[in-house]
Amino acid sequence: MDSNNLTPLRKGVVGVQFLFVAFGATVLVPLLVGLDPSTALFTAGIGTLIFHAVTRGKVPIFLGSSFAFIAPIIKATELYGLAGTLSGMVGVALVYFVMSALVKWQGVRVIERLFPPVVIGPVIILSLIHISEPTRLNMAKENWVLALLSLVTAVVVSMKAKGLLKLIPIFCGIIVGYLAAWLFYDLDLSGVRDAAWIGLPQFVFPKFSWEPILFMIPVAIAPVIEHIGDVYVVNTVTGKDFVKDPGLHRTLLGDGLACCFAGLVGGPPVTTYSEVTGAMSLTKITNPQVIRIAAISAILFSVVGKISALLKSIPSAVLGGIMLLLFGTIACAGIGNLVNNCIDLSRTRNIIIVSLTLTVGIGGAVLTWGDFSLSGIGLAALVGVLLNLILPKDD
Repeated sequence: MDSNNLTPLRKGVVGVQFLFVAFGATVLVPLLVGLDPSTALFTAGIGTLIFHAVTRGKVPIFLGSSFAFIAPIIKATELYGLAGTLSGMVGVALVYFVMSALVKWQGVRVIERLFPPVVIGPVIILSLIHISEPTRLNMAKENWVLALLSLVTAVVVSMKAKGLLKLIPIFCGIIVGYLAAWLFYDLDLSGVRDAAWIGLPQFVFPKFSWEPILFMIPVAIAPVIEHIGDVYVVNTVTGKDFVKDPGLHRTLLGDGLACCFAGLVGGPPVTTYSEVTGAMSLTKITNPQVIRIAAISAILFSVVGKISALLKSIPSAVLGGIMLLLFGTIACAGIGNLVNNCIDLSRTRNIIIVSLTLTVGIGGAVLTWGDFSLSGIGLAALVGVLLNLILPKDD
């Protein structure tokens, strides 16, 4: 379908439809990590517009909250506080800026050289492990019935739904869990009743320090690789080559600037959304104007106080049920990264890289040099990159 021929009304309807596809995931991340969901909607909308400005309005991509950062944000908040963690989220943009410069200079092969699947897979797995087991389950324990109902709904929608519905299993799980809580349990809606119809998002500003920045930066490696993959998928869906025009370096730069803005005002890091790409594939509507309408819609929704209050009233057990699926999915993404890229774990070289990366990340190793220290995912990612560069290609 030539979406340039759509009426303005039709473009608006489809734009809101695309936002609906991304809505559940965009607001779920802040709800799980203690940020304001309205701020996440605001930064997703502004971030998408920044991305489109940098890419000259050519690439139909929507940026929303990244799942990869859920566990690291929770852990970093425990260690450095929310203001410190936000500085780490601003630091995530540095990875995008460096990658953008490298791609401009050497092409995408330099990223494939530094961060092959044998390094990325273990880092993704570690992003899940770096959150305590009780934190994952305590929310679900508050009401196992609601948690399991939300979980089962998300699973069934993922497996059995058709069309656009199949793209929003998390949103469906939250809706069903919320309705069950409203019908059968004592759901506190006083916050929704008291909330103003119009209100600004709750902006929180970072307090900069190196420790949370070094903690969060390695986590950005996986979304950067995902970003590159999504751009190639969008190429296929649209029949255009955005890697050449406007250029992969511009898409990375736009994503990085969006992440930087989000961290500066209290939103989670953003990333490209495969769900929106799937919606474009189903509807055959790929006009970037439609994505910009979705971004503007997100900004408008972010200043509706009732929506923010409604999202904050979602029972913890409902979110806990979704987390049971979500965190397992993240771990499987790391394993799938190894499997789908046919990483041969019978090779000594690959075994050494994967095992040492995981061991350093899980075992609590710390690299200290004066007042400087590096541990956790950061140290593990550094070990994986160095081993990949140093170890001979042949066993």
